[in-house]
Amino acid sequence: MLNLSLPIMPKLLELHLSGNELKQIEDVGIWRQCHLKQLSVTNNEFVSIGQLTKLHILDLSNNSLEGAVTEAHFANLSVLKLLDVSSNTKLTFNVSRGWIPPFQLRSLYLSSCNIGNGFLQWLRHQRKLQWLELSNATLSGPLPTWLRKMPIINFLDLSHNKLNGSLKSLPNAGTGDVYGPLPLLLLEYNLFNGSIPRSLCRRTDLQGLDLTRNMLSGKIPNCVGNLRSLITMRLSSNKLPGVIPSTISLISPLFWLNLNNNSFTGEVPRELGNLQGLEVLDLGYNKLCGNIPNWIGKNLTSLVVLRLHKNNFTGRIPRSLCKTSNLQILDLAYNNLTGTIPRCVGNLNGMVVSHSIYEHYLDIDDYKNVIQVMKGVDLEYTTTWDIVFNMDLSTNKLVGKIPVELTALSKLVGLNLSNNHLSGGIPDSIGNMTQIFSLDFSKNELSGRIPSSMAALNFLSHLNLSHNNLSGQIPKGNQLQTLTDPSIYARNKGLCGPPLPNTCSNHKDPTTTTTTSKKKHKAAEQTRVWLFYVDIMSGFATGFWGVIGFLLFKKQWRHKLFMFVEEMIDNIYVTVVVRIAKMKRGREGT
Repeated sequence: MLNLSLPIMPKLLELHLSGNELKQIEDVGIWRQCHLKQLSVTNNEFVSIGQLTKLHILDLSNNSLEGAVTEAHFANLSVLKLLDVSSNTKLTFNVSRGWIPPFQLRSLYLSSCNIGNGFLQWLRHQRKLQWLELSNATLSGPLPTWLRKMPIINFLDLSHNKLNGSLKSLPNAGTGDVYGPLPLLLLEYNLFNGSIPRSLCRRTDLQGLDLTRNMLSGKIPNCVGNLRSLITMRLSSNKLPGVIPSTISLISPLFWLNLNNNSFTGEVPRELGNLQGLEVLDLGYNKLCGNIPNWIGKNLTSLVVLRLHKNNFTGRIPRSLCKTSNLQILDLAYNNLTGTIPRCVGNLNGMVVSHSIYEHYLDIDDYKNVIQVMKGVDLEYTTTWDIVFNMDLSTNKLVGKIPVELTALSKLVGLNLSNNHLSGGIPDSIGNMTQIFSLDFSKNELSGRIPSSMAALNFLSHLNLSHNNLSGQIPKGNQLQTLTDPSIYARNKGLCGPPLPNTCSNHKDPTTTTTTSKKKHKAAEQTRVWLFYVDIMSGFATGFWGVIGFLLFKKQWRHKLFMFVEEMIDNIYVTVVVRIAKMKRGREGT
């Protein structure tokens, strides 16, 4: 919590005062420290920069510096090698266009400062520059032609500006010095247009290339396979057409390939199966077609992210994907996939046990993002994406039941199976998915009751079960009590209870109604059978006792009946005897 002047220490060479409450450079008595070579006072509260002296390293980043930096501030810094005043958003560089600085910088950090229009012309005199970071520095206009002739720059970050024009002026050579800065080229979030220049293929030292969110067009040059040291390649959100070059497969160290949101066509090149160390493959939002290749699961077993969102893939989900046991994000949404969800999805161990990811020597934490659809919107995860476990199979033509094995993926944060033709019930074991944050089963043909175990999903904040055939009472308790939007359960005629307006006491459950109807029908059938027998017995008893009882009480009728029967028997007897006698005479005559 230092906020006072420091004592004079004439022999001091390095001074680190980061994270205090110093408000101006004079507070550290820096003008008296003639031999000081390194000054680091990051994360203080400086509001003015003051007059500086001879230094090799000056780090004033993450302060509240404001006002303009002029040529006078650098007049005595003839041996300065590193200057870092990044993240001082109110600081403006105000030097003349023809100014030649007295120093020869090796590293310059001006990110999140106000540099103004145009590129810094005085950088052309910094022939020893190896690390140049000017991201989010209000730069605009085209790259200067002299930049291409800069001999050493390894790390170049011009991201998050408004630079435009072609990329032909990029530095096309680096030192490749393993002891120097990592060779990265970060140009994302600008307005660059035209094609990716073939001259870029000469940067065989490059380990990271990011051209995301520009306006680049033209096919990726086949010579991209010459970038044999590349670890990350991100070309997403441009206008790149044609097929994906198979020569990318020659970049054997590649573990991050992001080509999403372009206009790529055709099938995924089989040669990409040679990239066995690939951990992130994002080909979403293109026009790719054909079946999802079986070799993805067989060869790319190290995959942690597989994203094929919104393409024209057809056929079934290959069972080989279940072999990618490290997979944390699987996004196959918005395609034309058919068939059932493979039951082997329960083998995706990466969605059960956390995977230790990215222990590479390239630190890309500040330059990575993966977009996932959760809670019905696209969310972009940057430095926290590696803790996201998500599966999105929505908007396809999948059929069959939801596999019970799917509910074993206990690390899943998001699960979206909406807009398919899935049938059957929601698995009772859905409550095992204890980490689920977003769950969407809408627009299917699911039936039966909502499992009561769903109430145990304590982290659930987005739920959509609408447009199905679900029935019965909506479970109560725990997290479900907080989901009060009736649209969650819309278009399920058989559902009742809060948050729906129809109460279960006045509501006829179709399942219950059907069961009750069957029971009533069965009871009615049994009643009719019993009535039939009763009717027969009643008729018999009525007829029998009606005749017999009448004869018992009427003696005259009883005698007449017996005489009538006796006469009938005699007549029958005589008729039979006469008929037999005639038949005998006929035989004798013959």
